[in-house]
Amino acid sequence: MNEIKNHWKKWMYWFLLAVAIILVYKAVDNFGNINDIFNKFFNILTPFLAGVFIAYIFYMPCKKIEEALLKSKNKFIKKKARGLSILTVYLIILMVLVILINFILPVVFESIVDLLNNIGTYYQISINRYNSLPEDSLLKGEIINDLIQNIQQIDIKQYFALDRIMEYIMSAISAATGIFDVFVAFIVSIYILAERTAIVKFLKNFAKAIFKDNTYKNIDKYYNNSNAIFFKFIASQFLDAIIVGITVTIAMSIMGIKYAPFLGFMIGLFNMIPYIGAIIATVIAAIITLITGGLSQAIWMLIVVIILQQIDANIINPKIVGKSLKISPLLVLFAITIGGAYFGILGMFLAVPVIAVIRIIVEDYINYKLAVKKSKEIKNI
Repeated sequence: MNEIKNHWKKWMYWFLLAVAIILVYKAVDNFGNINDIFNKFFNILTPFLAGVFIAYIFYMPCKKIEEALLKSKNKFIKKKARGLSILTVYLIILMVLVILINFILPVVFESIVDLLNNIGTYYQISINRYNSLPEDSLLKGEIINDLIQNIQQIDIKQYFALDRIMEYIMSAISAATGIFDVFVAFIVSIYILAERTAIVKFLKNFAKAIFKDNTYKNIDKYYNNSNAIFFKFIASQFLDAIIVGITVTIAMSIMGIKYAPFLGFMIGLFNMIPYIGAIIATVIAAIITLITGGLSQAIWMLIVVIILQQIDANIINPKIVGKSLKISPLLVLFAITIGGAYFGILGMFLAVPVIAVIRIIVEDYINYKLAVKKSKEIKNI
C-alpha cells in the first residue's frame, strides 16, 4: 500500500512539474500578449490611480478646513463639515484653474508662440554675432567651432515648427487626459476624501492584523512622518514657485525683457526642483535674453534674477518650508540626480521628500543599533 502511495506521489510530482514547465513556456511564448493584458489593465486603472493621487494632494487642505468648520456653532455646518470642506477645496481649485486658463496661460502661451515663430531668426542672429567676434576671442575655440558646425547642419525649423510642436502637444494632451478619465479621477478623489476616515481605519486594522505590534508601530510612525514631509514639501514648493514666478515676471517686465511672462513662469516652475531647477531655468532665460535683447540686458537679467533667488533661498523659502526638510545639499543633489535618471522631472521633484524620509529611517536604525550595542557593553561590565 505504501509502495503504491509513494509511486502515485512520484507520478503526481512529475506531472505537476511538466504542467509548470508548459505554463512557463506558454507565458514566455505569449509574452507580448501578457504584456498587452497588463498594459490594458493599468490603462483602465489610470483614472483610479490619478484619483488617489488627487485625493492625497487635497487631503491636508480638506482636513484643515473641516477642523475649522467643526468649531462652528451652527449645527448644519458641523454636521456637513466634511462635505463642505471638500466642496470648498474643489471650488478654490476651480477658481484657480479659471484664473490660470483665462489670464495667465494665454499670456505665457503668446510668448511661447512668438518665440517659436522667430526661433529661426534668433538662431541666425546668434550665428552672425558669433561670426563677428574677433578671431582671438575665447568663444572661438575649436570645441565651440565644432559645436556651431554641428548645430548648423541641423534643420532648426524642422524641430521648432509651431504646427509640429502643437501637434505633439495636442496628441499628448488627448492621450494623457481624456475627458472621461479626468471625470472619473475627480469623482474617485471626492469619494476617497469623503470616506477617508473609514479607508485609513481599514488600512491600519489590516496592518495591525498582519504585522507584529512593534512592526505596526514603526509602520504607523513612518507613515505619519512621511505624510507630514510630503504635504509640507509639496505645498511649500508650490507656494514658493508662485511667489518666485510672479516676482521674476514683474522684474523682467519692468526691465523690458522680451518674453518676460514665459521666462518668469519657467523660472517659477523649475524652482520647484531644489538647487538644479533654479540654475537650469536661469541659464535658459539668460540665453534667450542674450539672443533677444543683447549681452547687457542678459547680464542685468542675471543679476536681478540671482538677487531675487537669493532672497527667496535665504528668507522666503525657509519661512515657508521651515526646518523639517533641512538636509545636506550634497545629499539633495545626489537624490535629484538619481530621481531624474530613473523617473524624469517627477523624480527630480519628489527626490527631496523621499530622501528626507529615507534619512529618518536610516538615522532611527543607526540610533537603534547604537543603543543595542551600548546596552550589551553595559551588561558586559
